[in-house]
Amino acid sequence: MLRRLGPGLITGAADDDPSGIGTHSQVGAQFGYGLAWTFVLSFPLMVAIQQVAAEIGRVTGAGIARNLRRHYPRPLLWTVVALLLIANIVNLGADLSAMGAALSLLAGGNSTFYTLSFGIVCILAEVGLSYPRYASILKWTTLSLFTYFAVVMVAQVPWAHALRSLVVPEIQWNAAYATALVAILGTTISPYLFFWQAGQEIEEQHRHHAKPLCIAPQSAGRELARIRFDTLTGMAFSTLVSLAIVFATAATLHAHGIYDIATSSQAAEALRPIAGKFAFAMFALGIIGTGLLAVPVLAGSAAYAVTEMAGLSGSLDAKPLSARLFYGTIAATTLGGASLNGIGIDPVRALYWAAVVNGILAAPLMVVMMLIARNRRAMGRLCLPFGPTVMGWGATIVMFAATGIFLVFTVLS
Repeated sequence: MLRRLGPGLITGAADDDPSGIGTHSQVGAQFGYGLAWTFVLSFPLMVAIQQVAAEIGRVTGAGIARNLRRHYPRPLLWTVVALLLIANIVNLGADLSAMGAALSLLAGGNSTFYTLSFGIVCILAEVGLSYPRYASILKWTTLSLFTYFAVVMVAQVPWAHALRSLVVPEIQWNAAYATALVAILGTTISPYLFFWQAGQEIEEQHRHHAKPLCIAPQSAGRELARIRFDTLTGMAFSTLVSLAIVFATAATLHAHGIYDIATSSQAAEALRPIAGKFAFAMFALGIIGTGLLAVPVLAGSAAYAVTEMAGLSGSLDAKPLSARLFYGTIAATTLGGASLNGIGIDPVRALYWAAVVNGILAAPLMVVMMLIARNRRAMGRLCLPFGPTVMGWGATIVMFAATGIFLVFTVLS
């Protein structure tokens, strides 16, 4: 079973990056268990749209940006990639800053130095390791997310109340609640995850010396079943971790009157006097572990998009000198994100605007992905079936609605 897991598991785990942990901590601290039901809503949407992204990569043998280049106007391609780069750099800055702050809490020292060091370590790992070795490391790094299950076990969660909140919404009719709802959807359905999972399916295809499924449809049944299992497992893991964070912060911070948490490191620090040193240490270690997983995914998704936009090939298995643009994009986006904190840009404020960019980009990109998945010129005989098509369009409509709500409250505020 573990051998069947790969791109979907890593993508799902990377969804719980340090900035996402910060969002979920804020949700738990501010609203208690009141928004837990949204994770039940978002789970099938995550599975549907990530499965579409994976199937595009495996069936066509090309990533999302390359399919955009082949079948749609160039200005659309340039706009999508530009917005992705902006959002990813800001997200990288927020994640690296959270990792630096978490290590500073655990060991003392300068958080800015740690932030830059984490960025350099991630670049060296992506550039220096072969794809099979690196993919294996990323898969094992997902184990760091189990720290949040350890935290929730010692948080004295009222489980009857917590589990009831999954199916009985505690809705509040105010701007803060609506914004939090949109933030949850924005952190679970993110454009960089689409590009990453499609790119990883192509990497796996090359690693096994296989042909795209549109050329070799005889192996489609086995491969598409693997994609469904992998994606379902990865998104389920992501959702359970998110719920663990919300439950832990609701049972500790919210229950003790701490409602305002801006970052994941603040959540870790606030846990120490309430839940004890163990919960604090596990929460902080989880931030670092998830960051080491998410930073390469953010930088890698940008690299896939840029090289495909330029009509070049890029791969984590390529030698650095033969894929200069690919590895150069990884280095530039990672260092660009790490430098945001150093030049005085507030990573929390920047992350807010990254959410705006992601919100603007996600829904239209989902439309394009659905069109590609139903395009016979791209997918051949393996166009997306009726059931997944309905789920994919449903996820797209929900994301459009969420983006609209988010933008309305952004303007009103």
